[in-house]
Amino acid sequence: MKIRIIAFSTNGCRTSLKIKEGLDDDAEVWSKTRADTLGVPTVKGSLDRWTREAFEECDAIVFVGAIGIAVRHIAPYIKSKDVDPAIICLDELGKYCIPLLSGHIGGANRLSLRIADILGSEPVVTTATDINGKWAVDVFATDNRMRIIRLHEAKEASSRILHDEFIGFACDMPYEGKLPEGLTPAEEGEFGICISSDGRKPFKKTLALVPMDIVLGIGCRRGTDPEKLKAFVKEILEEDNISPLRVRGIASIDLKEDEEALHVLAKDLDTDLRFYTSEELMSLDGEFSKSEFVRSVTSVDCVCERSAVMLGRGELIRKKTARDGMTLAISMNHITPRF
Repeated sequence: MKIRIIAFSTNGCRTSLKIKEGLDDDAEVWSKTRADTLGVPTVKGSLDRWTREAFEECDAIVFVGAIGIAVRHIAPYIKSKDVDPAIICLDELGKYCIPLLSGHIGGANRLSLRIADILGSEPVVTTATDINGKWAVDVFATDNRMRIIRLHEAKEASSRILHDEFIGFACDMPYEGKLPEGLTPAEEGEFGICISSDGRKPFKKTLALVPMDIVLGIGCRRGTDPEKLKAFVKEILEEDNISPLRVRGIASIDLKEDEEALHVLAKDLDTDLRFYTSEELMSLDGEFSKSEFVRSVTSVDCVCERSAVMLGRGELIRKKTARDGMTLAISMNHITPRF
């Protein structure tokens, strides 16, 4: 989890450093103050620009200072609860820890509890399902690596849970644990939740959850046309009867970090993009396709297959498929939903 922490006073810097020390995450500490920063680097230039960059690059942003500062600076960049980073605010002494944004999907509530435990703070969690001790479908989906197809239905599910209204539950795969109070096994009804790889909708109104169990490993020639790569990937997914909604990530070698086609594809599929060094890829055990030409250029015998397996350590279900300077391999992680 990539986290940026920013403080606005010497006390705030002291609190921020304690948070960083206690978190087992990729955390950076910054300051925006003329007072003693205790060695914490100072943000140069606009705090608005710093916030915008943090929204684009981080999983969570922690403001240590007045809550009004956080609200004013995040407001222009808020988009949707399924894409916004977790936003947390603490006072400079760390007495109170408040998740402001993306409490469930973004993990702000959970991170707030971790920070509160580190500092001995009072966590101030305000989401209705949490304070009433109720099951939350967006937390469940995040924990089980599932894509929520429509957030509107997720909001209705939470409302129905809180008001003891009917919610049917259908699942196309085995699951573990006991169904939470409020869910009833069913295949029809006014409203329900369905876990399915194809996003089927058996209820009059269905909250579809799609397991994100697919990783695409991709190699491509420098300067590959983004539309050409998108068409290639789409055709292979259709051929293998894999919904694009199942894609949890795209992986490649770090030599391709600036390859536009990969970034365009990741944005189009609304998924993560990860890059690995040749040493990391070659450290994988297993049987992979081999190309001496690819090895001579990248120091890796097969970029796409090794990349597909590296992210998620899944089972290779499609070996290297090549076309016009593009290569694609697909791995799958079997997901068992757990309540």
